[in-house]
Amino acid sequence: MASSRLVDVQHLSKSYGDHVALEDVSLHVDEGETLALLGPNGAGKSTTIEILEGYRVRSGGHVRVLGEDPQRAGVAWRAGLGIVLQSSGEASVATVREELRALAALFPDAREVDEVIDAVGLSGHAGRRIASLSGGQQRRVEVAMGIVGRPRLLFLDEPTTGFDAEARRDFWTLIRSLQDEGTTILLTTHYLEEAARLADRIVVVADRRVAAEGTPTSIGGPEARLPIVRWREAGAVREERTHAPGVLVAALIARLGEPEDLEVVRPSLEDVYLDIVRADRAEAAA
Repeated sequence: MASSRLVDVQHLSKSYGDHVALEDVSLHVDEGETLALLGPNGAGKSTTIEILEGYRVRSGGHVRVLGEDPQRAGVAWRAGLGIVLQSSGEASVATVREELRALAALFPDAREVDEVIDAVGLSGHAGRRIASLSGGQQRRVEVAMGIVGRPRLLFLDEPTTGFDAEARRDFWTLIRSLQDEGTTILLTTHYLEEAARLADRIVVVADRRVAAEGTPTSIGGPEARLPIVRWREAGAVREERTHAPGVLVAALIARLGEPEDLEVVRPSLEDVYLDIVRADRAEAAA
């Protein structure tokens, strides 16, 4: 394994009796990289993350995180991880500063607490009880708790679920600041725009295995990025993918005059992702 590879997973599997949760998952995360792990509910991404974090025992395959097997790694290994769960449960009655100071004391090379509080945008709330903060502010506290130990690898599990649009974009700014510092991040999210904005690479898990992998602009291959010409004809919406949308539009105008609801769309990451998941389901059904 290359020294810069912080996560290396080969042919990972997990079963519970006759139920197969993961069949064959291979992925990697290099140092300084942000990987987005995407997939529909039940596809196996949460199980994958829990195995990487050392919370769940795999059934088969090879896994190395920070150079060690999570099933056998000790306390020193765990100090190199930052984990921000989707929901941490009941909010603490301690203040933001108290909570972070108590946590920082557990790490050998923790960040300075006030520096972390400032980094997550809570300088004006450091003396407030966490339970009294808004949901978005509490989420920032959770990120602060994830990074105060100066982790080499940060797990972010659905970090902006429940955020409004403004809070989500503010959170992205925070994550970019961590990326600029060189923090390696493994992100799970259902927001495809979030993955497109933050990730260097994307892995899609569907039906318990890896269905696709690539950068936000290359995943799915060039055919998945073909422009779509969409119009309404005889009361029905029609669409066609084409390498030459201008030629098709000109032909439609020549035939129909000004086509109703005519538009040319370049597929977004969400469009490509949905195509990957649908194709994988069709393949599994076949």
